[in-house]
Amino acid sequence: MIPYKGENVPLAREMRRKMTEEERDLWYHFLQRYPYRFQRQKMLGPFIADFYCHAARLVVEVDGLQHYTEEGLAYDKERTLYLEQFNVRVIRFTNREVKERFPQVCETIDSVVKRRITTISQYGKPEPKPRKNAGIEGEGEKK
Repeated sequence: MIPYKGENVPLAREMRRKMTEEERDLWYHFLQRYPYRFQRQKMLGPFIADFYCHAARLVVEVDGLQHYTEEGLAYDKERTLYLEQFNVRVIRFTNREVKERFPQVCETIDSVVKRRITTISQYGKPEPKPRKNAGIEGEGEKK
């Protein structure tokens, strides 16, 4: 189980209120109604993930330019290594990918979630059930 760091709660709340345009698009037009529950700005140990699906043990990050500085790359590497200790996979998309290739980003997330859930259930854990009434209206399309 990933340790919980309560001191990050105010920052996570603030980050939910100030999501980037690309994070908002991905949340409101895909992840919010995805059949398996995603949480936004989820605290995972000392880190805050953009989006987290516990059923698939998957973090989805939407990265702006700050992630491609030397410091940003080092921080992301540290966070990924930390989360991998808990069998959490991290996938990343640039803001540009979300903006320009939205359907493909959604398809990739969907594919990774389904593979992860299948893999998890093969190792003796019960397969998570999708949420009731979690149909994805306009799946993979921005409105």
